[in-house]
Amino acid sequence: MATEGDHNHKHEHHHDHDHDHDSDIKSSWIGGDGKVYHSHDGLAPHSHEPIYSPGFFTRRAPPLLNRDFNERAFTIGIGGPVDDACRKTALMLALCEHLRDNYSLAAVTNDIFTKEDGEFLVKHKALPEERIRAVETGGCPHAAIREDISINLGPLEELSNLYKTDILLCESGGDNLAANFSRELADYIIYIIDVSGGDKIPRKGGPGITQADLLVINKTDLAQAVGADLAVMERDALRMRDGGPFVFAQVKHKVGVEAIVNHVLQAWEATTGKKRH
Repeated sequence: MATEGDHNHKHEHHHDHDHDHDSDIKSSWIGGDGKVYHSHDGLAPHSHEPIYSPGFFTRRAPPLLNRDFNERAFTIGIGGPVDDACRKTALMLALCEHLRDNYSLAAVTNDIFTKEDGEFLVKHKALPEERIRAVETGGCPHAAIREDISINLGPLEELSNLYKTDILLCESGGDNLAANFSRELADYIIYIIDVSGGDKIPRKGGPGITQADLLVINKTDLAQAVGADLAVMERDALRMRDGGPFVFAQVKHKVGVEAIVNHVLQAWEATTGKKRH
């Protein structure tokens, strides 16, 4: 996470042309990690560094070893491309339904300018309303889960302490295939896509697909209707993820959800040293 105090070699830049984005950028500087950071649209400092490779599952960033789970409980990040069918939120709901009777849960959702995903969880009684927080990121959805995660860390830590949670769920606001969670935010990362995007999606790659701890390919019941070949998606998912796990699912119909929950609890046990209830 980048803060003003972390950056040196600060350089002021002034732009005379009228490009809106450039005029919003007040300054840029080189961070301690060598990346170029800037701030605009009221966002905290972040970078837009180009990604030259989708990365590799076997070389993905591991969970942090020095995490204090008493300060913030084991956190699951749920990401995926922007969609109109509440794909990520439906998975959040399904996980809550499967885990809430045996574990203390809380959830944080991200939208850019609305609280619709949080309201969806409240409406469907995923958890008691006070255990659900909706964050409005105000721009760049990836910044809130990767570069400037403080907007999510605050409510997650508060919920964790208020309700002595075992597991926290954090849903991203949706982005492109390049979006992925920072390990400082998510101990376990699920990336969910759906078959209606076509069987080409897994091989398009991107850090979400290649480096998430678990890839979920949802809405398999639509494969025939959209002309998608599940065998091709399986082949490409295995190849792009170095054999890393993925699950075919129909989350709305509860198909594959038990397998997803099992992956989550295995990771929770391995990371926290606790045993499933």
